[in-house]
Amino acid sequence: MKIERITFAASMLLALAVVNPGLAQPSPIDTIFADYAKPGSPGCAVAVIRDGKTTFARGYGLASLELEVPITPETVFDIGSTSKQFTAASILLLAQEGKLTLDDEVRKHIPEFPDYGTPVTLRHLLHHTSGVRDYINLMTFGGFRIEDHTTAKDALAAICRQKKLDFPPGSEHSYSNSGYFLLSEVVERVSKKSLVIFARERIFEPLGMKHTQILDDHTRVVAKKASSYEPREEGGFALATSAWEQTGDGAVQTTVGDLALWDANFYDPKVGGPKLIEELERTGVLSDGTAIEYARGLVVDRYRGLRRVQHGGAWIGFRAQLARYPEAHTSVIALCNLGSTNPDDLAERVADAVLADRLAALPEASTTKDPSTPAAKLENAERYVGLYWSEEARLLRRIEHRDGRLFYVRGPGNETELGPLATTDRFSMLGAPDSTEVVFVAKSGEKLRAMELYPQGQSKPSHRFLEVAAPSEGAAIKFDEFVGLYSSGELSTRWRLVLEGGAPILEDERGERLPLNAVFLDAFQAPGIGVVRFTRDAQRKISGLTVGVGRARNLGFVRVTE
Repeated sequence: MKIERITFAASMLLALAVVNPGLAQPSPIDTIFADYAKPGSPGCAVAVIRDGKTTFARGYGLASLELEVPITPETVFDIGSTSKQFTAASILLLAQEGKLTLDDEVRKHIPEFPDYGTPVTLRHLLHHTSGVRDYINLMTFGGFRIEDHTTAKDALAAICRQKKLDFPPGSEHSYSNSGYFLLSEVVERVSKKSLVIFARERIFEPLGMKHTQILDDHTRVVAKKASSYEPREEGGFALATSAWEQTGDGAVQTTVGDLALWDANFYDPKVGGPKLIEELERTGVLSDGTAIEYARGLVVDRYRGLRRVQHGGAWIGFRAQLARYPEAHTSVIALCNLGSTNPDDLAERVADAVLADRLAALPEASTTKDPSTPAAKLENAERYVGLYWSEEARLLRRIEHRDGRLFYVRGPGNETELGPLATTDRFSMLGAPDSTEVVFVAKSGEKLRAMELYPQGQSKPSHRFLEVAAPSEGAAIKFDEFVGLYSSGELSTRWRLVLEGGAPILEDERGERLPLNAVFLDAFQAPGIGVVRFTRDAQRKISGLTVGVGRARNLGFVRVTE
């Protein structure tokens, strides 16, 4: 046992000694990741690239809790959606060869894709403006669990069962993993090679990314791969696993060192040439001319005055971020194996440390009302208080007034204070990174009030909510009229509503039981699936229900007789 401890300690020192061949010198970055360097914790691998050289590469925490294997810069992680840029690059390489165009309709390459009466193009898929519902949501609503074994065939079937889009293609930007999964299918059908092989031959091997692969077989052994973990409520960690085998939207397995090689291609493009980089970073435009920050597998925005090209990722307990600051020729990579980590925040804190001389001053965090606004502005704050529902986004929000302050409440422990602005009925989300504004709109001729959210710089709302009436305390709800069997062809599943001790319970085909809590008229909240809203026919009898989330809206079930 003593020898094992010495060996483990020595290996940790070796993991840290990356910049210098001797012991690593303390760094401000060590402080940022100190919580993950504690004994018995999963953690992260971090790298900083400046002017084409890796100036910092270090591991914190354990790649395997079971075997006490430390994380090093050579540890392999699943990078989740950070993978999407490689799928986009594969599509663009095929476009350079004239084998497809971005304005090709999806049905040209995937004939079984539904005909919605309006073109859905590869360009729409690349920018998340297609309206195609997210297959991960479709499959989980349909009864699949993340730990189940599912294949590309299952995902394609779930997408092709959908009878409608969430919105007309090009009219909105709504992140959907279906788009990039479909792009991987297009790569395979056009090139006659799977994305696994195409990306290996055309991107990974030419750049020397020897530790990178796309995993389409959950049983394949990946050398030096970290395990993935989630924190337990009672303390400690649980192993988080998945046997899903779809590619395109995720599934890239890589290291911080290999991602540094990919990062270098953006400055000296050996793969694809300058045209590939230009096209990867080309941001989308909605059909009404509104510009969006999402490019092709990348988000192009600004951070503290500097242009940033980045994309995060999350799958089971893995978390990832690759952020590039081209004007400073600096990139930050953070790959983690703990689901509670926030690599976006961690990468920004690293950027704050290494680019302190290039970044604009941080805005002062405000937790109080705008001092330039008269306090009297909040004297009538009670008129904003209420419950608000967005049918389109399937979101339920509450506005609360406490101790003279107004709060935008998403759920227990998740709220943001609202500070009044100069314009009546307009507030800012204090401390929110995107400076979202909340505007309350009185509906003409109606008692109900609407609430709209405007992200920074946007002239049209990202979400619109209508006020709904919460159930009156002590009010009797006739739960028995909701009892019955509900079927969804789009999800290929059935749900049953039963009463247990007079309380409504929703059962799926696998026997999972979810308690329903009434939130407003004919609407109930269920853990894990959000709001379940029942529909009525012309005779006011319950005829079905709808569920959904922002990435897969208004999925319908019809009440059926047994």
